[in-house]
Amino acid sequence: MSSQDSTSTSPQDLKSLIQEINKTEEEIKKGGGEKRIKKQHDKGKLTARERIDMLIDDDTRLYELGLWAGYEMYEDEGGCPSGGVVTGIGTVSGRDCVIVANDATVKAGAWFPITAKKNLRAQEIALENKLPILYLVDSAGVYLPMQDEIFPDKEHFGRIFRNNARLSAEGIPQIAAIMGSCVAGGAYLPIMSDEALIVDGTGSVFLAGSYLVKAAIGEDVDNETLGGATTHTEISGVTDYKMEDDEECLSTVRDLVDKLGPFDKAGFNRKESVEPARDVTEIFDVFPDDRTKPYDMNKVLECIVDEDSFTEFKKGYGQTLITGFARVDGWSVGIVANQRKVTRTKQGEMQVGGVIYSDSADKAARFIMNCNQKKIPIVFLQDVSGFMIGKRAEHGGIIKDGAKMVNAVSNSTVPKITIVVGNSYGAGNYAMCGRAYDPRFMYAWPSAQIAVMGGTQAAKVLTQIRVSALEKKGKEITEEEEQEIMKEISERYEHQTDVRYAAARLWVDGIINPIETRDRISHAINCADHNPDIEEFKTGVMQV
Repeated sequence: MSSQDSTSTSPQDLKSLIQEINKTEEEIKKGGGEKRIKKQHDKGKLTARERIDMLIDDDTRLYELGLWAGYEMYEDEGGCPSGGVVTGIGTVSGRDCVIVANDATVKAGAWFPITAKKNLRAQEIALENKLPILYLVDSAGVYLPMQDEIFPDKEHFGRIFRNNARLSAEGIPQIAAIMGSCVAGGAYLPIMSDEALIVDGTGSVFLAGSYLVKAAIGEDVDNETLGGATTHTEISGVTDYKMEDDEECLSTVRDLVDKLGPFDKAGFNRKESVEPARDVTEIFDVFPDDRTKPYDMNKVLECIVDEDSFTEFKKGYGQTLITGFARVDGWSVGIVANQRKVTRTKQGEMQVGGVIYSDSADKAARFIMNCNQKKIPIVFLQDVSGFMIGKRAEHGGIIKDGAKMVNAVSNSTVPKITIVVGNSYGAGNYAMCGRAYDPRFMYAWPSAQIAVMGGTQAAKVLTQIRVSALEKKGKEITEEEEQEIMKEISERYEHQTDVRYAAARLWVDGIINPIETRDRISHAINCADHNPDIEEFKTGVMQV
């Protein structure tokens, strides 16, 4: 992977980019829009976000996950803001819980492919961190025009119910509130939970609605008689609590969570929190808007970690990666961060910032093993262009050393939290604990870019391939035509590397303001601390 890493010729000011993202997020949070919100209210129902606000404790916040899911992905279908479901972690009656709330203002809460992916991610977070999960159900079921992308495969709709069973077997509490439609296969989700509440008059649950029943077996029956609250609490026994309205339902969910039994913790090391050496807002001073410029990652860390808490590991060796032990909001953590300064080895070799060399890969692998030995969570701060290339690197065994680092990351069993602050390119994404390597939580700054390689190189390679293919067909390409091809490819590639593109596909759990980084890391470790089970660390065959 090359060390050249910027796709933008005119970098956008980070603060203005944050404002742009915040503005879009406010639009996304409106779901299907004001008219559909009013329609929800006219039925006597709260919206998904109103329900969550009423559910969580006063003076607490929802740590939302997957807000950008589906962004610009289903334009031909009318869009699917936030994947038609709101997910996150909130404090309910003093207990941290994963919350999943269908947004009925978006296609009546129907499931798109990204909806299933987002629900599965929420269940994965509950399972990994042993957090109770609360479902606020209000969904018309699978979006039928796209059923082939939602229904049959391993990571599709059916995996939700398999996870219900897994969560239950692990003793992780699941409470479902049926606050609207709950149809077909989706009916299994609340009923496979530990307890199910249903709102009278608006909640319904059945495998087939009245129209399908009439078409399939010729029986005339209305939906309320078929699967309303009275039917399922007094006749079938399918649900456990009949609620008068949304407010009583949410209050009862809070009451049920309040009475949950005790739980064990991992007991990760935490002391009293100390403010960072630098004010958190100084991140904007030390982190450049122009991604081609070098900067000192140590100064970024000084805005995040507790003052005087950083003990650097192998400081003078493998300097393009910073490794060391620190505290974040009092929590003991291991730090693995890409250094973007240009450095020199003791032998005089210049090393380009953001690139992983053999020595830095070797150092990181050793440090990750140390963290597992000591049961310390690891925080990865990504601004990586990839591994070093060229004859010298290949002869020096860069693939072997890179494999060692990837092996250590892959088999690491302590909680991992990944923050993409800048570039996340190629195998560097893997070695620095990208999505495929099971970080408990993965966030990105607005400045993040995720791709197989930097845009400049990618555009050149793709242009060469396109031009070569045209020339083989006998077409002569002028310099102007080649530049036009280059421009078209560059724009498309730049769009695909944008952090919003990544967040839409849930490659990251959210786009965060850089000043939130410390809080998000602390919250992630607090969630991870709910799971006392840490598997034995084993690497298997390690390239040495």
